[in-house]
Amino acid sequence: MILSVFANTSVASPTVTSFAQLESLTRREHSIFKPAIHRSRFADVPLTTARQRCEDAQPPEALTTPNPVLAPQPDERVIVSFIVGTDGKVHSPLILEGGGPAEDRAVLGAILHWRYRPARCNGVPMESEAKIEFSRR
Repeated sequence: MILSVFANTSVASPTVTSFAQLESLTRREHSIFKPAIHRSRFADVPLTTARQRCEDAQPPEALTTPNPVLAPQPDERVIVSFIVGTDGKVHSPLILEGGGPAEDRAVLGAILHWRYRPARCNGVPMESEAKIEFSRR
C-alpha cells in the first residue's frame, strides 16, 4: 500500500526559463528601476532679506574652567579659539599661536574639559565663538 501511494504522486518539475525570457526581464527591470538621482533637479533657494534679531543676547557663562599646567616660561603665550556649543561643551579648539608641543597639548587637554552655560539669543541656546590667551605674566 505504501508503494502505491508513492507511485501515484507526481513531483512537479521546475519550469525551465529560457535565456531570452531572462534577458527581457532584466531589460524591463532596468527600464523601471532607474536611480532617482538622474531625475532630480535642484530648485533655487530664494534669498531672504529678514535678519535674525537678538533682542535679549546673553554671552556664555563659564561653569568649570580648570587652568592648564604650563611650563614656567615668562614670555611664552598660547592663544586658542574655540566654539561653545549649545550643549555647553567646547568644540573645535584651534591653536592660533602656540608655545610648543607640550604647552599646546596641555592647553587643549584642559580646554576640552571646560563647561559653560551656553550663550542665549532671546532665551534660546546658541553656539558662540571664543578666543582666550594663556600666558605667564
